Amino acid sequence: MRICSFLPSATEILYTLGLGDSVVGVTHECDFPPEARGTSKVVMSTIDPRELSSAEIDRIVSENAKEGKSTYIVEMERLKAARPDLIITQELCEVCAVSGNETANAIEALGYTPQVVSLYPKNLEEILESIVEVGVATGRENKAREVVAALRSRIDAVRAKLEGERDRPRVFALEWLDPPFVAGHWVPEMVNIAGGDNGLARTGESSKRVSWEEVYEFAPQTILVMPCGYDIEDTLREIETVTADPHWQKLPAVKKGHAYLVDANSYFSRPGPRIVDGLEILAHVLHPEIIENSPPANAVLNLRNYLHFQYHLG
Repeated sequence: MRICSFLPSATEILYTLGLGDSVVGVTHECDFPPEARGTSKVVMSTIDPRELSSAEIDRIVSENAKEGKSTYIVEMERLKAARPDLIITQELCEVCAVSGNETANAIEALGYTPQVVSLYPKNLEEILESIVEVGVATGRENKAREVVAALRSRIDAVRAKLEGERDRPRVFALEWLDPPFVAGHWVPEMVNIAGGDNGLARTGESSKRVSWEEVYEFAPQTILVMPCGYDIEDTLREIETVTADPHWQKLPAVKKGHAYLVDANSYFSRPGPRIVDGLEILAHVLHPEIIENSPPANAVLNLRNYLHFQYHLG
């Protein structure tokens, strides 16, 4: 079977199921596992996020949406050369991947109709179900169910340790820097399982724009800076956009030194297997005395400690 993945989370799922050799096309953002980087890029972006601020990206994406345009394009010559039997795409967010219309147009241009699996997870359980769905479509259902059983066991282990925890800090998960968005979909559920109170968003709902006045009123005790598609290095380049707001220094989380940058691109933005790593990271950040396992390297950064170090270094 020849498979093209139109989204990074699907690429991760395919490799987890042992299908790396069958993947013949990916997106320009498919960087995990590292072997995926050498695969033909059949989906590209019309913008380079490393050359634009988060405000500029938001403006371009919003303008494109109003005009019915996408920020992603299918490289048809590469797709034709890949000759996929199966295309895996998504319906969740046109900001994050090729839209359904573009996928349909690409299939029409192929001249034949490959199988298409369109994923639409909005919470943790649906992320697990999407892994099984990919397994069924690729003849790896048994392997997929084994993977899901292991992931579910880890989720249940975190839940069991923290579901009775009374000290549940108010958490603000910042999914975009400028303008500020609170994280939605599966992130509120992750916060709840990890022993926090995500009062600004609900599980399954889309991320939404918030004002710093609303955040100030919520008075978060922990802040997670997790801009969609960014790792910590990307976020640090723009962190002053957030810290310069007059409300920032007044927030309880900032005063107490409980503002953290996390590698959203690896552990929070993509609805794939590593989302469970993200849950464990989050649980450790909120309750290190209970969840003692240290996060992976470069997965989380205490902002106050970093700024303090930079100040003395300078």
